[in-house]
Amino acid sequence: MTEISPGLENVYIKYTELTYIDGDNGIMRYRGYDINELAEKSSFEEVSYLMLFGELPDEKELSNFKNKINNNLKLPDYMKNILKNLPGEADSLGILQTVLSARSSIELNYKYSEKNDKELIPEILGNVLSIVSNIYRIKSGKAIIDPIPGKNYAETFLNACFDKTDDQKIDAIDAALILYMDHEIPASTTAALVTASTLSDMYSSLVSAVTALRGPLHGGAAEGAYKQFLEIKTPENVEPWFKKNIIEDKKRLIGLGHRVYKTYDPRLKSFKKYADKLSVTPEQKNILEIAKKLEELGVKTFGPKGIYTNTDFYSGIVFNAIGFPLDMFTTLFGLSRISGILAHITEYVEKQEKLIRPRAIYNGYDKREYKK
Repeated sequence: MTEISPGLENVYIKYTELTYIDGDNGIMRYRGYDINELAEKSSFEEVSYLMLFGELPDEKELSNFKNKINNNLKLPDYMKNILKNLPGEADSLGILQTVLSARSSIELNYKYSEKNDKELIPEILGNVLSIVSNIYRIKSGKAIIDPIPGKNYAETFLNACFDKTDDQKIDAIDAALILYMDHEIPASTTAALVTASTLSDMYSSLVSAVTALRGPLHGGAAEGAYKQFLEIKTPENVEPWFKKNIIEDKKRLIGLGHRVYKTYDPRLKSFKKYADKLSVTPEQKNILEIAKKLEELGVKTFGPKGIYTNTDFYSGIVFNAIGFPLDMFTTLFGLSRISGILAHITEYVEKQEKLIRPRAIYNGYDKREYKK
């Protein structure tokens, strides 16, 4: 009898040289490099180059890559007009989805090839930086701008959002962009691969990915975890909140558990470090203390079942401490994931893999007679 795999769990659709994950031992590597080492020692551009082209760039390669990204920070007028005319209450990730969709409409007859892909990818990275920074600006009541290149992608992005920033926040968002860059083929990357496998263009494939990211079970997890902390309000409320909501009402503790990991998410280490560094105001320290107490209680309760803290538990604290509101968390996740998704698209399509076309097992009516 043919069996299905709900959620496509443990169904393999491609070979990859990009990301290695050992969920039992909490190991994650990009092209062989430890994820936390890359987050500590490299920049977003360097790791993007590594993922896209196979090796860390030398000085000349990095400079050329940065220049190509920076040359695409200025959005065309039609994209700016879309940003201006969407409702102010529109979902941030929905705005990104809409603008990318508009860009895809003029991507006619795109042909995947190593040469074409290497030219288009820096354009996409520059465009997305500008789109996301201006989404924040619009929702904050600020005017749309053309970002001015900084020393790296992270500085350019934060300066475009806030007009000025500091090195500690630049380091934190740079690390966050690296840590969230790829995670093999979760829902968003799978959605992109399904679209790309039809030989649709890269922008359309990214629209599919961003659409999948909007769900709270995927990109929205950091937002959900942070909402828990706000609901708890004080460290003293952690235990009674946990008992009522998690034990008695059996609600899901957002930020614990993962489809892949049976121990701590390896990315958690870096996010927790930056949460400690950046939480300086009384409100930020209060949220951090709530998170730590909730983590301790959650791991004590669910750790014996192989359920541990994942990276989304602390990433929202980092994003908020940098200066971003709750409704930007998932969009920041989307910004970071673009390079990884593009790497998977090119890896899949350039190797001429098959159209992704799964089947379903019919379990409805047998033949029925039509009666009017």
